[in-house]
Amino acid sequence: MMNSIASKKSLIATLFLALGLSLFLKIAEADSWRSADAKLRVLQQSMAQQITFSSGVTLIKDMPYGESSKQKMDIYIPAQAKGAPVIFMVHGGAWRAGDKANKNLVTNKVNRWVTKGVIFVSVNYRLVPEVNPLEQVEDIKRALSMVQIKASEWGGDPSKIVLMGHSAGAHLVSVLATLSSKFFGLEVEPWLGVVSIDSACFNVVDVMEAKHFRFYDKAFGEDINYWVSVSPFHLLNKVRPPFLAVCSTRRNDSCSQATQFIDKASAMGGGGEVLKINRSHADANEELGSNNIYTRNVEAFLASLDESLKRVL
Repeated sequence: MMNSIASKKSLIATLFLALGLSLFLKIAEADSWRSADAKLRVLQQSMAQQITFSSGVTLIKDMPYGESSKQKMDIYIPAQAKGAPVIFMVHGGAWRAGDKANKNLVTNKVNRWVTKGVIFVSVNYRLVPEVNPLEQVEDIKRALSMVQIKASEWGGDPSKIVLMGHSAGAHLVSVLATLSSKFFGLEVEPWLGVVSIDSACFNVVDVMEAKHFRFYDKAFGEDINYWVSVSPFHLLNKVRPPFLAVCSTRRNDSCSQATQFIDKASAMGGGGEVLKINRSHADANEELGSNNIYTRNVEAFLASLDESLKRVL
């Protein structure tokens, strides 16, 4: 019984992290805020709110890329797509929560970019404790392989894909982007670049050796060799496609981690930028796609990657 309560409390804390403090304050004022069960129920409902998209957007929902119920993705396709670039999005949630259809994740990005002619793919993956982060990266890679195979059927160009992720999802796409291309025995074609949104986990060893949240222990355990195996900073050993590392200046560790990684990438001759933003961790995700300077700065990076993105953005 006590273990069950502790587990629920841990999951609630994770959902707070994924959804942001503003939602927590709203829920805390509600009549249903009485027990761990009620908290968890309201939080999960909040993550599954109805989403409204601009007209002309076609949604292919829950396309499987594996046997697990979590190995599915949603594809948002613009009207009359032909040779369209693709943004491949991976959600956050401390490696153990979150969902591809989260309103805060997709609404602004789809309404801005898909209506301009970009295909937007949002991916689910198996979660801790069912799997560990390296196995999550394998899920992401399998999903990417499926997207590259199917992109032409949707009117997309499989050679014009950008990897994007927020929080834990930013960590996972960064691991994928720095691993050997033959890792997991599955090769994928090169992508244009990576947008990492407020990861704060480029150097997993530094994170784990400093004071940190408990959910890092649940994800990464106690073995330093494993930390290295899922640490983008340590995995980076040659020139990779360009990185944009978005970091919140409201966090103590995010921008220092981003700068350390981009400095190493640049020293190797690769392209990379750090984009510092004065936004919360949650807003770094939700407000990307809104009409603001933050979105325009990300779009400037995207446009620099390929003429197909420059043309539509």
